Amino acid sequence: MGTWDVGPFDNDTAADFCGDLDEAAAGEREGIVRGALTRVIDTADYLEAPESDVVVVVAALVAAQCPGGEPADPVYGPKEPLPDLTGLRDLALRALDRVLTEPSELMELWAESDGGPWRANIRQLQNVLLPQSPGEQPSLI
Repeated sequence: MGTWDVGPFDNDTAADFCGDLDEAAAGEREGIVRGALTRVIDTADYLEAPESDVVVVVAALVAAQCPGGEPADPVYGPKEPLPDLTGLRDLALRALDRVLTEPSELMELWAESDGGPWRANIRQLQNVLLPQSPGEQPSLI
């Protein structure tokens, strides 16, 4: 797997997943996203890095549709339109929590290097995904 930066779209696994979303029928995309989230949430054993990379990019795609979310990467993100994913905010938060809970290969890999910027990106995603009351500012996790 190639990783070139700390952002959610900055690795081969994420780029491949976004390509797979583009190739899927429009009506199947939400199910693919939901399935990726629930598979990770349901993983009690060692969570492999590729599954975690997919969850991080999926969380970024959900967050991109939320107030304060960053748009998907124009190069590595999906090119085809996605359905409304905002109803998956809670699942995305739970999946990100699982990525940050041992045993998690991706968390271990970033702990071996300077994982501070990666963790900051994950916290930013979590903050965007948190439900907000009207007029309420997001609180930092």
